[in-house]
Amino acid sequence: MKCPHCNTGIHENFTTFEVVLEGPVEGFGGQVLAPGLKWKLFHQRCPECHDSIILLDRSRVGTGVWSGWRDLTFMAYPSSRRRRIAPEVPDPYRQDFLEAFAVLADSAKASAALSRRCLQAILRDHLGATKKDLYDQIEEVLAPGKLPSHIDDGLHAIRNIGNIAAHSMKSTTTGTIVDVAPGEAEWNLEVIEMLFDFCFVQPANAAKRKADLNEKLKDFNKPPIP
Repeated sequence: MKCPHCNTGIHENFTTFEVVLEGPVEGFGGQVLAPGLKWKLFHQRCPECHDSIILLDRSRVGTGVWSGWRDLTFMAYPSSRRRRIAPEVPDPYRQDFLEAFAVLADSAKASAALSRRCLQAILRDHLGATKKDLYDQIEEVLAPGKLPSHIDDGLHAIRNIGNIAAHSMKSTTTGTIVDVAPGEAEWNLEVIEMLFDFCFVQPANAAKRKADLNEKLKDFNKPPIP
């Protein structure tokens, strides 16, 4: 995972801090309207910036006739609506990503719709995809075998987890809100962050290193690197 404070990749090492149980919600005549809830709080400090990361996990205990209560894990601190991404990432990709992340805890469907649209724009604008559908675009950029293996694997997973081949709405109308598979919305964001690094951050860092080197060559009356 990446630290939500400093965006550094870290290993998960959470400790359970507290467990809270809530009883079932009952209606008239003792009818169970909603199951009991079990809350767990997980805490760890980032080894790089040393700030706290706190997750809350809600799971059902028993069953109820109202299906609106679902298992849920979300970030309590820092706010799940706040995310830092590299300054090299421009709009509209930055804005789409931040909006997709902001709504993740409330609606995985809405988050996935935004992230699929963002993904499609990156594939088209920066990885040479020319096809119309998201599934075909993923196939198109994977075919040459020139992407780093972790991005290659990530795009394969997006296609398979979301079952995009069999779900035309996810492929042809990427901004449409449709059902998502467990973990699909979260994984979309993970892969987009990989693409941000590959398409924007690494080229910017390489350009800066080249500019710094050319400045040194200039001092020694050497020709610059083209």
